[in-house]
Amino acid sequence: MELRQLEYFVAVAEELGFARAAERLQTVQASVSRRIADLERELGLRLFDRTSRYVRLTAAGERLLPEARAALAAAARVRDTAAGITAGTEGLVRLGTTRAFADRVYRTLDTLAARRPGLRVRLERAPQEARLAAVRSGIFDAALVRTVRHADGVTLHPLWTEPLIAALPAAHAAALGLADDEPLSLERLARLPLRLAPRAANPAFHDLVTSALPAWTPGPPFTTLQDTLAELAAHPEPSWTVFYPVGPLPPTARIAFRVLPGLAVPVSLAVPAGRPLTPPVQALLDALATTNGHAPGDNAVGGRAVDGRVPVRQPAVTARDAAVARTVVSAVVASGAGVTPGAAVAAMGAGREGVTPP
Repeated sequence: MELRQLEYFVAVAEELGFARAAERLQTVQASVSRRIADLERELGLRLFDRTSRYVRLTAAGERLLPEARAALAAAARVRDTAAGITAGTEGLVRLGTTRAFADRVYRTLDTLAARRPGLRVRLERAPQEARLAAVRSGIFDAALVRTVRHADGVTLHPLWTEPLIAALPAAHAAALGLADDEPLSLERLARLPLRLAPRAANPAFHDLVTSALPAWTPGPPFTTLQDTLAELAAHPEPSWTVFYPVGPLPPTARIAFRVLPGLAVPVSLAVPAGRPLTPPVQALLDALATTNGHAPGDNAVGGRAVDGRVPVRQPAVTARDAAVARTVVSAVVASGAGVTPGAAVAAMGAGREGVTPP
């Protein structure tokens, strides 16, 4: 059965005549008669009673008419949706993200809702390396990533940069001459042991920091940011750490927070390499690039609030994350249920503290 046959059927039913239906369809009457005969033969039903004086629907034709109209309307919706996807006004974008980008993502969604109300963005949570892998495999259409400057199999579209924050005991900040209104000196800061996570935990972040501090002195291990800040405040020997912020900094008079000068963490949108951007992804990229993450004036110079965001720990992905992801995905496969994108993403984030969608 062809949609064209249904279109001819509806035209004859509404016009109650083959000649008028042919005029409406801009074709000849013989073509209409042939199409209707083919449809009746295919369905095994007589759709019209016709004489030299009238054409009217049979009982079977009356019953099938609303179904034919519904089928044509559904086909029209398919065409309209396809046209919207081509134009970027409709469609679905599966975006890999994390709660670290919540403020910017929500503002972007507001922008898209105003510009393109028919475009949907589905937020998928996963650690950064898993987000990149999902983009390469096609599970995600795009993903927000931080600190990455190059990655195999993906193209990176730079969006914005975020500051790096140094944290050190307030007493030692004063001793080093790092007053609140004084620019931070990396040379002076490098004299203190640095609590930095191992390179394997976050290679891009580790390389960014160590390349800016070639003479850095390794300090005690970095565990979690909360525990590391507590040790900085309580430990008798001076040391410091560095992180990128994603929320309000903890209020404490015993820790000094300073923006590292000349150092910023790039945030990019990763998309599959070697493919042109689809219109929906292009629309998302444009909205991300033009959406401000925070209102002007949120930064406190030398103070405790930097963009009003909470700090996160340095590592982006741990061996435990990967092990948990493999275990959960393997369990789903063993159950015979299959692995959907949502199930795979949930597995990637399972068991990881703080891994929640924006």
